[in-house]
Amino acid sequence: MTNDPTPVNDSPFRAEPGDRDLAPQFVLPLVVRIERAAPPARTDALETAARAVLVMLGDERSVGDGEWARAMRDWQDARIRKVVRRARGAEWRRAQALPGITVTGKTAEVRVYPPVPLDGWPKDLARLQVSGTDLDDPEPPVDPDLSAPVLWMNPDLGMSAGKAMAQAGHAAQLAWWELGDEERAAWRDAGFALAVRTPEPGHWSELVGSGLPLVRDAGFTEIAPGSCTVVADHPALR
Repeated sequence: MTNDPTPVNDSPFRAEPGDRDLAPQFVLPLVVRIERAAPPARTDALETAARAVLVMLGDERSVGDGEWARAMRDWQDARIRKVVRRARGAEWRRAQALPGITVTGKTAEVRVYPPVPLDGWPKDLARLQVSGTDLDDPEPPVDPDLSAPVLWMNPDLGMSAGKAMAQAGHAAQLAWWELGDEERAAWRDAGFALAVRTPEPGHWSELVGSGLPLVRDAGFTEIAPGSCTVVADHPALR
């Protein structure tokens, strides 16, 4: 059996205040490597960030009596916040030296860390910039394989790459929470395969009403509170 917390009616991704707001607030830090000469592709960065969140959730150190388990429980008992910062060169090397997990995509590298208090970031992460994560895709992404999970982004919202990476991570986490132990194990064994795509507006409307896990942003940055940002379309949840 898993020791992960499961979401209740007091959703960590809703706009209205609730009991989760009364708990001490933590944040899951993610750092994306963005070198001037070779920035990652936007879609690959989003997918890599989502997989990084899943790798952290599924890591043995994050559950039970693991060294990160207390921080993970405290984080999941409050609002689920994720902040993506960028690093390059020596900044990235310093970020790599801190306890965490680096996940690599086709062009992207993202390091995820155990949760920290909102005002308790390690200094080598606190000095990194949040802004400036504007990335592009050199070519349009191919159609996704619908036999694997797809995280569908709202086509009507303009988000920086950093914000979109955090939202993709939220959606992956909601899907993880909805799955049973066998389904989680199968996803882990598949390397947390997933795609991030932006649907046509009509398809987005269908997805929002489908009953699949839906992220509603709390509105701390960039977009209005309550905005629907991502639908987590996992085959086991259809």
